[in-house]
Amino acid sequence: MTLYYAAGGADTELTPEDCRAALSDLMQQLGNRQRVLALPPDYTRLDSQAGMLTCLVHELWGERLTDVLPALGTHDPMSDEQLTSMFPSVPKDLFRPHRWRTEVDEIGRVPADFVAEVTEGIYDKEWPVEVNKMLSARQHDLVLSIGQVVPHEVIGMANYNKNIFVGTGGKAGINESHFIGAAYGMERMMGVADTPLRRILNYAQDTFCADWPLVYVLTVVGDNHRGGLALRGLFIGDDVECFHRAAELSVQVNFTVLEEPPKKFVVWLDEQKFHSTWLGNKAIYRTRMAIADEGELVVLGPGVKMFGEDREIDRLIYKYGYRTTPEIMQAVEQNADLRKNLGAAAHLIHGSPENRFRVTYCPGGLTKEEIEAVGYEYGDLDQMLEKYNPQKLHAGPNEVDGEHVYFIPKPALGLWASADRVP
Repeated sequence: MTLYYAAGGADTELTPEDCRAALSDLMQQLGNRQRVLALPPDYTRLDSQAGMLTCLVHELWGERLTDVLPALGTHDPMSDEQLTSMFPSVPKDLFRPHRWRTEVDEIGRVPADFVAEVTEGIYDKEWPVEVNKMLSARQHDLVLSIGQVVPHEVIGMANYNKNIFVGTGGKAGINESHFIGAAYGMERMMGVADTPLRRILNYAQDTFCADWPLVYVLTVVGDNHRGGLALRGLFIGDDVECFHRAAELSVQVNFTVLEEPPKKFVVWLDEQKFHSTWLGNKAIYRTRMAIADEGELVVLGPGVKMFGEDREIDRLIYKYGYRTTPEIMQAVEQNADLRKNLGAAAHLIHGSPENRFRVTYCPGGLTKEEIEAVGYEYGDLDQMLEKYNPQKLHAGPNEVDGEHVYFIPKPALGLWASADRVP
């Protein structure tokens, strides 16, 4: 097991030239590879710098980069415009869509007794290890999994082998993994590298993928304090040490601990990235540990026009709504359609304010009746944008008409918590 490259710090700013040198050195260390598969994230992770890294992979490996499979998970395939924006120098004929419902193979199962042990008995079934058929076919002599390590609501810290087993996974594995995280409790996990679901994925990798030519290229990205982004860390390796090094830095860079929980948060959702509550509820996941009891979260979502990206999930969200955890767990027990879509059930739990704080959603394409039907309060987008203008607010504490407001322009970039809720 090898850590090929590790560089970074809370004040580091790595350049594209630094990344090119790191990948060039990796190419020399790995030797001759003729069929390379790249697994970057999709457009919703634009800030990850994975687009730039994938372009560098194409530049260095050239025609030996035969396939690029964005790790979509359950997200829609990327549009031509998104591909051009995120991967400007990569030929479009190299991209393959991940079809999570139909184009996956099961390569093994994590035993039920192991799952029960690491989840403290909360979940006691075998976990199916599913991957895209391009991976299971073993036709590549190098697989580069590229992505960002950042606090995450399902697994504690995003990326590493989650990019494989969830990003290119199938319906059963994705649904059950999300439900395991939700049932265990996201506030017990967010910002933590060693979680029950991570142990399950590590077991899957060590047992079923140990001889795969798999190398992880992991970034840590933070605010550069000038209104832009800084690549704070780059870690390249083929085992868990690479992930742990990145996770340690991400906690320093992406985890903001507030001494006092603010009563009001305002979160901006970039309309190019967030067009559903399925994606946009990062505004809730990443702030819920910081919002004061009986506080309010205002979500400015000009691009939000649906609940779920998948028609069936959209229907389930509208049917059951973002209710409390006990209500959703009861709905799972009593309704077959939700039991068959545990990922949707997990999402409903993740998006629930649990009657502890209010969520005022201000969407660009959903009606007041639709928003209120799923359990949120509705805010008129134009009125709220006039009051809380994202162009005038700065990240962090603000004063708006005598009101204390904590503004977050990029919720996917971090995790916020009050000191008394840090796991």
